[in-house]
Amino acid sequence: MPALEPLIAAAIAENQKDFLTPSQIASSNAIMGLDTQLISDKTYFVIEEDGQIAGCGGWSRRATLYGGDHSTGRDAGLLDPSKDPAKVRAMYTHPAHTRRGIGRLILSLCEQAAAAEGFTTLELMGTLSGQPLYEAYGFHVVEQVEDARGGAPVPLVRMRKKVTS
Repeated sequence: MPALEPLIAAAIAENQKDFLTPSQIASSNAIMGLDTQLISDKTYFVIEEDGQIAGCGGWSRRATLYGGDHSTGRDAGLLDPSKDPAKVRAMYTHPAHTRRGIGRLILSLCEQAAAAEGFTTLELMGTLSGQPLYEAYGFHVVEQVEDARGGAPVPLVRMRKKVTS
């Protein structure tokens, strides 16, 4: 987990620069981050490239849609695969490794694993910087929201996709 913290900080700070103001990026730190429940549940993936951590992300069978360990409003209740979507969570790519297929690889691993547990739909709360990747992978926007828990309101998009694996 300590090795992921610099990657997550860099992804939040750098990958959102073309989409958010500096105050929104600072605010993002209150609503984003690593949820160690994903690691405990063994549903979190770390991708290495040339011996360095290039990206990470996972999926969850739990109700929390987004946020890190420090975020308020988390719900560890288990989802019902017959009616609830699995949650894609905590997706981060190091700025030096963007646009190399790392996010797509993590999404495919999440989709395969969720499908193996009987989930038929995936859901995520995406950042504006992540939205193009998610749309290219087949997610569609179902809701646009703002989260101001960190001060400045941060625009987010709730997205869903039918599992195809």
